[in-house]
Amino acid sequence: MKAWTRGIAAVTAALLALWLAACGSTQEEPSAANSSAGFPRTIQHDKGTTTLTKKPERIVALDNSLVEAVVLLGRPVVGGVGSYRNQQGFPSYLGDAVKDTKDLGPLDNPNLELLATLKPDLIVSATVRHDALYDKLSAIAPTVFVKTTGPIWKDNIRLLGQALGEETRATDTLAKYESRAKKIGDAINAKHNKPTISIVRFVDGPTRIYLNKSFSGIVLKDAGLARPANQDKDDFNLEISEEQIGQADADYLFVTAFTGGEDRKKRFMANPLWQRLTAVQNGHVYSVDDALWMTSVSVQGAHAILDDLAGRFAVDPAR
Repeated sequence: MKAWTRGIAAVTAALLALWLAACGSTQEEPSAANSSAGFPRTIQHDKGTTTLTKKPERIVALDNSLVEAVVLLGRPVVGGVGSYRNQQGFPSYLGDAVKDTKDLGPLDNPNLELLATLKPDLIVSATVRHDALYDKLSAIAPTVFVKTTGPIWKDNIRLLGQALGEETRATDTLAKYESRAKKIGDAINAKHNKPTISIVRFVDGPTRIYLNKSFSGIVLKDAGLARPANQDKDDFNLEISEEQIGQADADYLFVTAFTGGEDRKKRFMANPLWQRLTAVQNGHVYSVDDALWMTSVSVQGAHAILDDLAGRFAVDPAR
């Protein structure tokens, strides 16, 4: 399984690089990237309203998912938070788009002094992340806050599209992702008779089964892939103990482990209850990249999940 996982990770990284390069090829369109048509404009967001006098050219994003959203929309990120908890740096699959981006982390205490020296003309963050910093950030540059960064990740991209003057690109990239998700999901359901899928994450705390309102759960829902009845709920996750392993039962099981969760993963997998799971008995348990399936919360990460699904189920990747 480990060799297969390394192979999938390498393929995923290569596919993401190609996908991002394709997106980047549209960044030079003068009508999309260089025009300030539609500005000034006032953006309504989670903390109120913010007026932007011109199309932002120096953007700071204080959440990893928002960094990825700005990159997706083809705009320059002069500063951002690339790390999440104890991860370091920006994701390698963002490539040259962040090669000159200053890392302002850590996430829970961004470096505002360094931020100010970057002279941004737009700062984006989330109320769930930096509610207490909103006034300080607004004193540095126009600031737009989304509410949170998880289940509303698509809405966040649309809001950033408005703030960045890239509404069309936001709409188009989301539509292309959703179309691809449906094609892959339809192919999986046709080939494998509508299998149920469970997603389990091992962390340095309670083990979690991810449900419909999680990032990876939303990707499965967009693909039209079935969840076990106990997991088909509009919630974020379900925490389980070893005695509750049976709640993870499904035809296919995708597992991730965040730093600190490896020992818990080993204990779970050594438990006799784990061996009774349908996916385990049929050899359908797959380890996937935690950074992509859990913390990216982006179109880039969603495409990576689709790559994994297409590879594991051996269907057309619909690229």
